[in-house]
Amino acid sequence: MKILIVGGGSAGWMTAATLESQFPNYKISLIESKNISTVGVGESTLGQITDWMRLLKIEDKDFIKHVDGSYKLSIKFTDFYKKGEAFHYPFGQPATGGTKADTNDWWFKKILHPKTHYSDYADCTYPLQMAYVNQNKFDIKEVQRAYHFDATKFGLWLKNNYCKKIKHIVDDVVSIEQDENGITSLNNKYKADLYIDCTGFKSLLLDKTLKEPFESYSDMLPNDSAWATRIKYKDKEKELVPYTNCTAIENGWVWNIPLWSRIGTGYVYSSKFVNDETALKQFKKHLGQEDLEFKNIKMRVGIHNRLWVKNVVAIGLSAGFIEPLESNGLYTVHEFLIKLIRNLSRDKISQWDRDNFNYQCKHMFREFSEFVALHYALSHRNDTKYWNNCLNKTWDNTLINLKPVGITGINNAVWKRTYNFKFDSVGGFHSIAAGMHWSPTDKVSLIKDGNFTEESLEKEFEGCINNLNERKELCKQLVKEKPSLFSILKNVHK
Repeated sequence: MKILIVGGGSAGWMTAATLESQFPNYKISLIESKNISTVGVGESTLGQITDWMRLLKIEDKDFIKHVDGSYKLSIKFTDFYKKGEAFHYPFGQPATGGTKADTNDWWFKKILHPKTHYSDYADCTYPLQMAYVNQNKFDIKEVQRAYHFDATKFGLWLKNNYCKKIKHIVDDVVSIEQDENGITSLNNKYKADLYIDCTGFKSLLLDKTLKEPFESYSDMLPNDSAWATRIKYKDKEKELVPYTNCTAIENGWVWNIPLWSRIGTGYVYSSKFVNDETALKQFKKHLGQEDLEFKNIKMRVGIHNRLWVKNVVAIGLSAGFIEPLESNGLYTVHEFLIKLIRNLSRDKISQWDRDNFNYQCKHMFREFSEFVALHYALSHRNDTKYWNNCLNKTWDNTLINLKPVGITGINNAVWKRTYNFKFDSVGGFHSIAAGMHWSPTDKVSLIKDGNFTEESLEKEFEGCINNLNERKELCKQLVKEKPSLFSILKNVHK
């Protein structure tokens, strides 16, 4: 099979590296223009990227120092529920051994000790991971990690190290020829059996050429614009933290991503509530810095009706985009690629293969979109028109009754909020819900549906509460002697 990838950047070169690793006998080429710059702000990843790297046999020691890389153990949300509060969504599996109700034990602690801060949920449910986060320490053998890195440098590193059999073509696409079966050639010169669109928001093949309809998610996701910049460290040893910080401000939120040599930051906002000029002023005020180079980005939020049409497959921004919250940009790239591999492994490509790929990708995309939307739906901020809109908005029924397309972490009947129904221990929804003050149960439900009295509650749950506290303190002590993230990366980048 002959495959032509159109577009470079992180999506293009991740696609090239993946296909070369799995289909060494295919003739694979990548064409990109020297005049097109990448978006260049996708610098934060999720833990699933380590699965993709394992598939390609990529090890940390091979690439971290070449991509300005650091490690990420969690995502911090600041001022999302209301101003003055913050909470973490840690990576990895929660500690459920010896618990009474898996990740739900902490809610018994909160019910019986109401002054317990909601941020304590992550500390108790992910005690070892959060001990590393809170103390700014790192041990690759003990934590679930993702990465902060320069996505542009990562794409180039893949090109130079994992795409050696890929034919690299530097040329502008000035014409696209097609027939009833799809695209026949580019520039009347470059021909393939399968064309992969990695042209970003432009979506040159799927959108501009095949005219595949685009499904906007603007009714569910409020943001469509961003200002991005880079700032210098003032105190690297202190500011180089192992998490992405997301801080809610007037008309959206600001990301803070510490790489080794600098911090990547950006303001994601809604053009429905603020114009670009005012948003830039708000961003500068938040940063406390004026003399920086800022880049404005317009985001097309949603996904095409189909991602594989005839002989064209879209990967990355050309397929769809949610918004930067929860670091989903590169996530959809490697997850869509895994699904593409499965369908390309068959002898021939049938319409069923295309439809199956489209269903899998769109189901996952919708699931993630609903997860991101719940960050806004569960917020109780009301200090601006933007946040008031989130507070008073009538959300889609899948978010109201918490029976979404498939958010992992929600029991199918959790919306009943009784003792019998609880958060699952997989997925991340239970961490977000805790930070947003939304519980799977409460004292009233426990008494009404769990056959408890106020007097019997403490006796029933005293043991599991003590276990939570003891485990949290034990992990704090275990991590104290571990090396700092800064000291480890200092050796890596020397």
